[in-house]
Formats: sequence, C-alpha cells, structure tokens
Amino acid sequence: MGRMDVLVVGAGPAGMALAAQCARRGLRTGLVDPAPQRPWTATYGMWADELPAGLPASVVAARAAGRVYAVTEHDVGWDYAVLDVPALHAHLADQLADVRIHTGRVVGSPQRGVVDLADGSRLRAQIVVDAGGRWRPTDPVSSRNPAAEQTAYGVIVDDDTAAPVVTPGRALFMDWRPDHGEHGWPTFLYGVPLGGGQVLLEETSLARRPGLPLATLRRRLHARLARHGVTPAAEARSEKVWFPVDQPRHDGRGVLGFGAAAPLIHPATGFSVAASFRLAPAVALALATHLTEGPDQALAAAHRTVWPASATVIHRLRRIGLEALLRMPAEDVPLFFEMFFALPEHHRWTYLTARDDIRGTASAMGCLYRNTSGRLRRNLVTAAVRRPVKTNATAAEDDSHAGRR
Repeated sequence: MGRMDVLVVGAGPAGMALAAQCARRGLRTGLVDPAPQRPWTATYGMWADELPAGLPASVVAARAAGRVYAVTEHDVGWDYAVLDVPALHAHLADQLADVRIHTGRVVGSPQRGVVDLADGSRLRAQIVVDAGGRWRPTDPVSSRNPAAEQTAYGVIVDDDTAAPVVTPGRALFMDWRPDHGEHGWPTFLYGVPLGGGQVLLEETSLARRPGLPLATLRRRLHARLARHGVTPAAEARSEKVWFPVDQPRHDGRGVLGFGAAAPLIHPATGFSVAASFRLAPAVALALATHLTEGPDQALAAAHRTVWPASATVIHRLRRIGLEALLRMPAEDVPLFFEMFFALPEHHRWTYLTARDDIRGTASAMGCLYRNTSGRLRRNLVTAAVRRPVKTNATAAEDDSHAGRR
C-alpha cells in the first residue's frame, strides 16, 4: 500500500465514518485501534432531524417524541432517534473495504505524520487524525483544571417494566424531579426506547466537576425506580457512562482532532455523533482537495472545516453556559432547565444543534437571560467573566456520606 495519505486513530463511530469518507475520496487511508473489531457498548442517539441522509433505516432502532420534566413537563418539540449499535457498527465497517486496518494502541505522535504504538512500532501518514475519543492519544496537553464530567448509570428493561416512567412512543430526555430522595448535586432520569421491546433507564449527572460517582448514580436510579414501582430484573444489563464535557480543543502537533477528541461534544447534552457524521464528508473533501498542495495545507484546510471561526465562537459560548450551570446552587439547576425548555422552539434547536449560527446562538442565550432573574441571571453573567470553578462537589455528596431524605 505504501505510505498512507491519512491515518485515523480510533475505530469508534467518528473514526470509522471519517476513514470511510477519506477512502471514498480516493485517499490511501488507514485506521488504527487497539481492538478494531470490538463491539460498541454505548448507546448512541441524536435528534431525528440530524440523521444523515445516507444512513440506512435499519440502523435506527427507535424514534420517539421527546419530553422533559424540569419543574413542569415540556414537549421537546422534535423526535429523538436511538441507533441500533450493532447495525451501525456493521454499516460503517462495510464501508472500510479500501481502508487498511491496523491493530495497536497509539501512545503519542512525536512529529507530524508519525504515531508511536505501545509495542514500539510506528505508523506514518501524510495526515494523522486523532479520533480517539476522550483519551486523545496524540494530544499531550491536558487542561490544568479538573474536568467537568458527565456520568451516568443505567439499566435496560422491557417495555412493560419501564411503562410507569417511559410510555410507548415517548423518550424521556430529562426528568429532574428528585424522586431518588437524596440531597446534593441534581441528577435526572434519562429513559429512551432501544427497539426490540427494550428501554434504557439511566440516572444521569449532566455535568459536575468532578463527575458524580457511579455508585451514587446507581443508588439514586434504583431508589427513583422503586418509587415508581419499577423493579429491574436481577440480570438486567447495565450501562456505565463517563466522559469529560469541557476538554480544550485538540492541540496535538500536526494532528487533526475529530469527533469527541476535537472535541465536538455539546456540553449541554453530551452529544457528538451527529456532528461527527455531518462533518466527516466535508473533512475528507478538504483533505483530498488540498493534499496535492502539501500536508500542511491539507491539515490547515481540514482544521478550518472542523473549527471555522463561527464554530470557535459558539464553542466558547457553550462553555460559558456550562460554567454557569456548574456555578448554580443545586436547587437552581431544575429552574434553569425550566426556563430553557420554555424558550421558543427555534431558540432551543439552534442552541442544541447549530455550530455555525453565532447570531442564533447568541439570540437564544440572550432570550434565556431576559427570562431569568436573581441568582440564575447572576450565574450567567459571572460565568462569562470569571475563571472556571475548580469544583462544585461538597462533602455531603461524597459517596460515603450522601444524605438521604
């Protein structure tokens, strides 16, 4: 095969999608991962209107109308789609026929176009893309601040068992009611149909610095479900989630960050797959178009595709929103989401999905500011001008001391 044009690090959804698009553009493409064929265990979803045009209908396991409980109940206004993860993996793998697959763990990129593997070997390509998720193996720079993390613990039950909290045809995007009966940093129930008569019920901490322990979330989930008369089977499959939502932009020398490694994670939802799928064809086109001019020019063009000026500004605005959330007293968090989901639908859609609409995002944040008052408004202002809060954990939230009502 000779030297590769593009080497993608990481065989998750973002990495596989980009590798396939690069090969489709005629680029000699490689994909490296410690276990390229391993099954994916996470649940992937996105707003139904963000589903890629070329995604087969068989990859969508379920669609459901979204609803939210903050202080009161709200319809999200659009449908939520949950992907059939094995079908998604198979669909993307089928597109890798012209991609050279390497098995190995990347431990760094000492110079542009080179990656080191844990076994001491090296791979070379004109362009290296880090799609290694939260681990970002080619980026030696980490934030000096503790990470703000999303954590969640869930169980998978059948439709009938889930019915008291998630009715058929509906997706519970957030339920902030404290039915778990505990004080401390607020968490919400996330309940979505997985297809095949199964439902994921997940206690979620949207963002906390550091992340709320999984043991706390597990305890809260079972307490919440018990209050609604829901008892998961002893053998019910569980799901554990942990990832940072405030990583700085990828700063690996001579490497393009992509997917969650970029990071494309939206701090208000934790979503990144839809953005990755949407950007993959454009990034591949930028690389194919400019690689004849040289690797540096191609890398710069791809970087501009992932991070145009508008996306950079919106990334900063979203981070301000995240810091405002982290500064709130626990009791104010549901009130904040009550205000957010009361916004006009176009404001909510723009804030949750748009990466290039500065005016629309600023307008949504301005509308939210005008509709709040008191401490909520002060938090929105101070988050824009003060340094990130180092932690919003309290002793009462430590797993061994969590208070209960």
